[in-house]
Amino acid sequence: MRTHEVIQKFKNTGALLEGHFLLSSGLHSTAYLQCAIALQSTADAMEFGAALAEHFIGEPIATVASPAIGGLVIGYEVARQLGARFIWTEREQGQMTLRRGFSVANDERILVVEDVITTGGSTRDTIAALQAAGAHVVGAASIIDRSGGAADVGVPRVSLATLNVPVVTAEACDACGRGEPLVKPGSRKA
Repeated sequence: MRTHEVIQKFKNTGALLEGHFLLSSGLHSTAYLQCAIALQSTADAMEFGAALAEHFIGEPIATVASPAIGGLVIGYEVARQLGARFIWTEREQGQMTLRRGFSVANDERILVVEDVITTGGSTRDTIAALQAAGAHVVGAASIIDRSGGAADVGVPRVSLATLNVPVVTAEACDACGRGEPLVKPGSRKA
């Protein structure tokens, strides 16, 4: 799946938004990718999942793990495509952790899958939680990398589309300076 095909699917579904957005990282951006909208079509989720799984066919991946909530749909689909188990991490008192009875075996080979990577924070936190539990994280994947390839998550990673969407602090935000309303469209409210 090529970058322009991924972006076109986001545009066609209304999942690529333009405006003044507060990201979960606390940074501001003029674009927001609402993956929940892009993934509401099971056919599109299957296509994205197959394209990501293709990068890992033949690798001995026992489990796919995703940070909740954004990575759940695509993580599950990649796991299904690979015939792997699927688990997720959640924040508990600000700390990413395994909950709901999930556990990992020592040296269990895990792929971390996310919907969008901006700074890589949620992916890094998920990797850290899994490694602390004894897992061996072999890689990371996302539908979109909006860091332009700059986000370092500590393991090799792939994305279906890489964009360079600038993010800035509130102090450096031109839209804030113009008094434009700030929108927090994601699952974690400010």
